[in-house]
Amino acid sequence: MDCRHIRFSDRKEEIDIKEVKSLFEISAFWATGRSLSDLEVAIANSCPTVTVWDGERLIGFGRATSDGIFRATIWDVVIHPEYQGAGLGRKLVQTLLSHPLMSRVERVYLMTTYKERFYERIGFDYNPSTTMVLYNQPEFSPLPARESPVLESLVEASIESA
Repeated sequence: MDCRHIRFSDRKEEIDIKEVKSLFEISAFWATGRSLSDLEVAIANSCPTVTVWDGERLIGFGRATSDGIFRATIWDVVIHPEYQGAGLGRKLVQTLLSHPLMSRVERVYLMTTYKERFYERIGFDYNPSTTMVLYNQPEFSPLPARESPVLESLVEASIESA
């Protein structure tokens, strides 16, 4: 496949949430059913966000979150099935990794269900030590920071010492 005309962009203003949702529905079993409003929040809170275009057609998407120096995570990497196998997924991940918020990061994490070999070919290593996860459940509701007894006592102590 000739991909010389394919364009990669990190401009969030080009993103149409409905197109991203449609791409997920076609290409990513793990992302089906996501709401437009949830996708909007996730994208707004991600940087970098990279889209891949064939003319006006969205054919790829990926996003990351990063502190810019110590840790980053890559999320939601997807290429339309008609374009898979042409190296666009690799280029998408490399574009994310080369972004200034990612390029100096000590460790970049990602989660994948069936694509371990794909990421290994890019340079990722299997990491058996990172196995912790917190599932935010409705019945689990940590105290908001202002209601935390520890924070409350610290605030009171600082007020008394002022």
